[in-house]
Amino acid sequence: MARPTILIVDDEPDLLELVSLTLERMQLSAVSAGDLSSARRLLGERSFDLCLTDMRLPDGDGLDLVAWIEQHQPQLPVAVITAHGNVESAVRALKAGAFDFVSKPLDLGVLRRLVSSAIRLSSAGDAGATARLGPRLLGGSASMNALRALIARVARSQAPVHIAGESGTGKELVARLIHEGGARRDGPFVPVNCGAIPTELMESELFGYKRGSFTGAIADKQGLLQSAEGGTLFLDEVADLPLHMQVKLLRVIQEKSVRPIGEQREQPIDVRVLSATHNSLAELVAAGRFREDLYYRINVIEIRVPALREHAEDIPELAEAMLRRLGRRLGGAGPTLSTDALATLANYAFPGNVRELENILERALTLCTGAFINPEDLQLRAPISARATPAIPPTATAAANPAQTDATPDPRAGSEALGDQLEHIERDAIIKALEQTRYNKTAAAKLLGITFRALRYRVKKLGIK
Repeated sequence: MARPTILIVDDEPDLLELVSLTLERMQLSAVSAGDLSSARRLLGERSFDLCLTDMRLPDGDGLDLVAWIEQHQPQLPVAVITAHGNVESAVRALKAGAFDFVSKPLDLGVLRRLVSSAIRLSSAGDAGATARLGPRLLGGSASMNALRALIARVARSQAPVHIAGESGTGKELVARLIHEGGARRDGPFVPVNCGAIPTELMESELFGYKRGSFTGAIADKQGLLQSAEGGTLFLDEVADLPLHMQVKLLRVIQEKSVRPIGEQREQPIDVRVLSATHNSLAELVAAGRFREDLYYRINVIEIRVPALREHAEDIPELAEAMLRRLGRRLGGAGPTLSTDALATLANYAFPGNVRELENILERALTLCTGAFINPEDLQLRAPISARATPAIPPTATAAANPAQTDATPDPRAGSEALGDQLEHIERDAIIKALEQTRYNKTAAAKLLGITFRALRYRVKKLGIK
């Protein structure tokens, strides 16, 4: 087989020689280009398995090459070389579509790991990733198709991804699919529920410790970060991280190293960080409860998982698959959903989303005595919300229960009206404070008794010009 070939784009002879020698020792071929125009010409003439480019080039910016490759050769991984400590450049490159980044002065260990990951990704191709994603993320709605496409795209990158969505929407499943669809699929996937770890134990759990570093440390312990080496660390409910741990996590992501408790030196790690929360991190940043620098570092790419009520047309397919799985667990085919039961589910608000749907079906299987699950077997614990365009026409349900019609009041209507009123009051108070301080935001924030960051967030959210 032909050796994988790497295109190195840089105008520094010493760096080119160092990278070329490193690649040769990895049994890889290296081709160099000194500027953007030469790189584009080479990319048009032959195929490569990875492009490694400096950010500063004689005839342009490395981001220009990242954008060009993203448009013309999206299957080619591209990594950027950034100046030491220039986090902003690294984040911009990842947002533009870069696979990963490495900082100057080059750490050859980090470079070798980056190249190995990129080669694995390039050799695997997208077909396998797409095949793996398809069967596990159910639903043919437009929102789920878009979600699958986005997962397949971000899986090719090493950029930190933040997964937003309500509780029960399947954020951990999305994280697992990102892991399995990328170059780290053969490495470990380590999920961590940040809200389940006591604050006083969080540092030792995440970073590990050395023997004798504190009372009770009778042996070295590997932290969760180190156990994810070569794979993915999934920080679920990342908003629950205390502020002192947020500082330490930021350093881990930026420096790609970790220092266990009691250890004098930092240890390099190769871990991709994915995070999720059902809270709004932007609002927590505005309230001073989540660090802004960490927010921008873990939120390089954001994926929003839609609530079940936003793709209610997928409920029949989801319900059928869940019933099959639950039936196998019980040792038989089991009953199926009646038309009335499907109509009832189609009009339910699902505050607990997909997780609640599975719980409802599991309970219904236990209660059902016939061949079909009927509406009364579902025992929905919250009011059914009236939607203008339900996924399944609720004709049978309405006939069985004439009192349940489109005129049924929506229990959320009052809270929405109250929310609108509160926004009007808040907007008027902010405008009055800004006018009183001649639009000095710092003074206006002080007058309102909030932080400048909180005022800036509220001004943007409320659309105040």
